[in-house]
Amino acid sequence: MTAHRIYTAALIVIGDEILSGRTQDKNIAQIATWLNVQGIRLAEVRVVADVQESIVEAVNILRARNDYLFTTGGIGPTHDDITVDAVSAALGVDVVHHPKAVAVLEKYYADKGGVNEGRLRMARVPDGADLIENRMSGAPGIQIENMFIMAGVPHITAGMLDALTGKLKGGAPLLSATVGCWIPESEVASLLRKTEKAYETCQIGSYPFFREGKVGANFVVRSTSQDDMEACLIALIKGLNDDGYETFPDGI
Repeated sequence: MTAHRIYTAALIVIGDEILSGRTQDKNIAQIATWLNVQGIRLAEVRVVADVQESIVEAVNILRARNDYLFTTGGIGPTHDDITVDAVSAALGVDVVHHPKAVAVLEKYYADKGGVNEGRLRMARVPDGADLIENRMSGAPGIQIENMFIMAGVPHITAGMLDALTGKLKGGAPLLSATVGCWIPESEVASLLRKTEKAYETCQIGSYPFFREGKVGANFVVRSTSQDDMEACLIALIKGLNDDGYETFPDGI
């Protein structure tokens, strides 16, 4: 077997509105999907309040044990947008106005009343940072060291991800294939364990559900190797069929 370098990323979702339930986060799924295409696995996610000490703690822990760290939220124009302050504190650097960000905002707001103190807050960055282009609303994202600081609004986040596409070093993308079965997962736990052990480059996830008055489960095989994934899937389907269970390609 060939050893593949696995690149990992963490995500910090910042905002009281997420923790209160008032706003439902949509960025985790889109960032995870985008990262996988780049050959990077989203290894962990932490949701934190608009409290500088909490953000600093999360930044320092997660950036140290992952190749990349992404944050969403807290880079807007209001007083409670403190992500830049927190990241700067975590890195021990000053907060400065990035001249290019100032120029971008001045151009964007030229026909919208011009820049003011609040709008200029969106040009603040940790000293030494680069910018991530934002074609949607002018205010750029921020890149510093292995961190990417992005907006919390999903369609703006998507644009910033697009600007980063192909620019991060990653490994082989994680591939997946699914098979479904009308069966309680507890009845095939041994088969799942045995099959995964036989294919060391693969992982099998089990996702039970209750529909139409019946219990079932979808089994997802993941691997960075197309051949290994397909071989593992075939072995799993054969094991289910041999035990008398009908299988459904692509899941139920």
